[in-house]
Amino acid sequence: MAAIHDLLDQVQDEALRDRLKQEINRLSKTKKFGLVFEEHLPECTPLYDIPVKRGSTVAKKNGSVSDMYEVSAIEAGIATCYHRITEEKERISVEELVSVAQFGEPIYPYLKPIDSVCNAPDSDLWHTLIEADNYHALQLLEYLYAGKVDCIYIDPPYNTGAKDWKYNNDYVDGADAYRHSKWLSFIKRRLLIAKKLLNPNDSVLIVTIDEKEYLHLGCLLEELFPEAKIQMISSVINPKGAPRSTYFVRMDEYIFYVFLGTATPQKLQLNDDFRINSSDKRVNKLIRWQGLAKTQYSREGHPETFYPIYVSEDYSRIVEVGDPIGRGVDRNTIPDKEGCITVWPLNKSSGAEAQWSISAPKLRNNLAKGYVRLAKNGTGIYYLTSGVIEQIENGDFEITGRNSDGSIIVDESAYEYKFVPGTIWRITTHDATRYGSDLLTKILPDRTFAFPKSLYAVHDTIRFVVANKPNALILDFFAGSGTTLHAVNLLNAEDGGKRRCILVTNNEVSDSEAKELSSKGINPGDEEWDNLGIARYVTWPRTVCSIKGTDTRGKKLSGKYFGQEIPMEDGFKANAVFLKLGFLDKTSVALGRQLEELFPVLWMKAGAHGSCPNYEKTNDAMVFTENHFAILVNEKHFQEFYEEIRNCPEIHTIYFVTDSEAGYREMASFFPLVESYQLYRDYLDNFRINVRS
Repeated sequence: MAAIHDLLDQVQDEALRDRLKQEINRLSKTKKFGLVFEEHLPECTPLYDIPVKRGSTVAKKNGSVSDMYEVSAIEAGIATCYHRITEEKERISVEELVSVAQFGEPIYPYLKPIDSVCNAPDSDLWHTLIEADNYHALQLLEYLYAGKVDCIYIDPPYNTGAKDWKYNNDYVDGADAYRHSKWLSFIKRRLLIAKKLLNPNDSVLIVTIDEKEYLHLGCLLEELFPEAKIQMISSVINPKGAPRSTYFVRMDEYIFYVFLGTATPQKLQLNDDFRINSSDKRVNKLIRWQGLAKTQYSREGHPETFYPIYVSEDYSRIVEVGDPIGRGVDRNTIPDKEGCITVWPLNKSSGAEAQWSISAPKLRNNLAKGYVRLAKNGTGIYYLTSGVIEQIENGDFEITGRNSDGSIIVDESAYEYKFVPGTIWRITTHDATRYGSDLLTKILPDRTFAFPKSLYAVHDTIRFVVANKPNALILDFFAGSGTTLHAVNLLNAEDGGKRRCILVTNNEVSDSEAKELSSKGINPGDEEWDNLGIARYVTWPRTVCSIKGTDTRGKKLSGKYFGQEIPMEDGFKANAVFLKLGFLDKTSVALGRQLEELFPVLWMKAGAHGSCPNYEKTNDAMVFTENHFAILVNEKHFQEFYEEIRNCPEIHTIYFVTDSEAGYREMASFFPLVESYQLYRDYLDNFRINVRS
């Protein structure tokens, strides 16, 4: 409904506008089912890279980006503007204006390098931080990594009304009949693109939230991901509790896991905090062989598990597994085998016929693999359950030999108990004060950020779904202080993984700082404003410092990461690049004038291997073996290009700059095992946001 009201405000005929409002109000009272809320138009985006000119849609730098004007003329640096709704005329300095893109207008993003940190020159693994409005950054990422992301972790605004950072918590629109509408619209738009990024066959979306919106978020996730398995965790992040007037003391928040395809939580070696019952001290050190006979069940209840097993007369081995004899057949009519003793599943005390635990075909298979054994003196037959077999075949236990009966001998000395915890987490290291705020203050002693997550809370939350994926691609498009990348580096340091992390955050300043800067005539886009924004003042410095092992003053960090022998002062063997999302002029892109600006985009699309190379303007063909991609700028040089690529098995991606689709297809056909793209058509066709959700 909010979107309709946005459009109604643009209707000039007052009588018609009032009549339409009456009809809309009548329709809005119709009862519907499910999660129903007013859809808002997507947010407007300031385009600081696009010059203000006649005909531009603009906003004041120190005003709301949604408060838009049309530029009718520019003279001597002064723009004559008309308000988009009121049509009031206003003369404004061009320096005080910024071009604006609205929903329905194609925009063409690029990435501008801002900074980088390299603490692993021998590694081709590079993380990325993108300074941007996350909606348009997600559109770019869809172009780069559709269906390729293994895990998305986000901590979105909780809609509490706080304004510590502008984007965070102020999503209630006074015009909404339902107070959650603007927030839901905001989240839904981003989740729709996020879904396109996730690998549909095996990936996980993780969303944290508190009591303000968890019910609505849960309904929205069910609506957007009907094919997924969804589970919610309650996680204590403030053991002392946050008092709230007239409410219970708040101690926890919620974590939604959305499992796509075959994704499941992994069994992990965890501390005792994760045990469902604190008195449960199981360590499961020894492999347990189960008795094969199920004497508490009768034969008639499961006749296919009633069959003879033939054991050698000296009880040294199982000779053969017979077939089920069928319901009603007397077992005494089944002949013995020469040199064997026939064993049936019988209740020892009553002699009643019972069942074996598994079918005859499965027992034969397990017997051949050594997963069945005879007890000494013929006192019973034992087998390994499917869970234990899985542990053995996953390498949790090393097979060191076989017994005389063919059963396996395993080394249990190095085994560590692993398990999947319950849905209530009360974990000491998830305390957001000690391991969030205090840790961040240690790294950024001269800077503040409200309510950072515990490093270990994010680390554990992600670890359950990427522990088995050492090369996972992980995305956080509400990056905040940068905890997610910090956690990914810690996880890689623990197990030697090469997981890659992409962070996205805007560069908003706090509400109080915005007012102070505006009073001094400093506006968004100005260097002094930008340097105080969250991306440049918090997220990137934390990334650099955690990798280098220092604080922002250059002092070495003290202490070790909890539960690990990893000194903080050592930093991480990792690399990261800081990029800013900007927007290009479509005409210039189509004419091939902005290949240099697109270079970081092409580097990321090729997998972000190695540091982003420099653009070589004079070259008609560029081959970057370290980065696994190549570009043919002038198709006249195809033959030389082809010969060079033939000797470069490291090249996995090729970009052909050509206006001819037939020519592109012909050139691409020479590289059937390589991903190839036509520039600039491939890029332009992917950014027509007027047809996107």
